[in-house]
Amino acid sequence: MKAKSGNRRSAAKATGSPKGGSAPKNVDEYLARIPQPARDTLNKMRAAIRSAVPSEATEAISYGMPAFRHQGVLVWFAAFSNHCSLFPTASVIEAFKDDLKGFSTSKGTIHFPTDKPLPTALIKKLVKARVAQNESKKRR
Repeated sequence: MKAKSGNRRSAAKATGSPKGGSAPKNVDEYLARIPQPARDTLNKMRAAIRSAVPSEATEAISYGMPAFRHQGVLVWFAAFSNHCSLFPTASVIEAFKDDLKGFSTSKGTIHFPTDKPLPTALIKKLVKARVAQNESKKRR
C-alpha cells in the first residue's frame, strides 16, 4: 500500500464517493467529478495539450490525475480548489521560467487560476517542449 503524503486534495478526490472514493478510471470520469469553473478550465487545458502532442499519444490516469503518454508520461494536469495545474516536469518549467513570470510555479507544477483566461498558446509551447525532451531520451 502506498503512503500518501501531504493533505492537499485534488477536486476530483474531494468530490468522489462519500467513503473517499476510488481513483477515476479514465480522464472523462475524472473531469465529470470536477465542479465548475475548474471543469471548463481543465477541458480547455486538455484540448490545448491534445493539439500539441503526437497523434499516437494516449490519455491515462497516473497518480490519480489525468496524463498524456507517449514514450512515457508527457504531462499531467489536475484541478484543485482554486486553480488548475499543469505538471510538465521541473526541467520544462526551468527552461521557460521567463515565459512563466506572473504564474505561481513550484518545482514541477504551474498553477493557473480558474478565474482568469487560460494561456493556451503557452500551454502548447510547454507541452511541445516536453514532447521534444521525451523523444530525445532513449527508452531503456
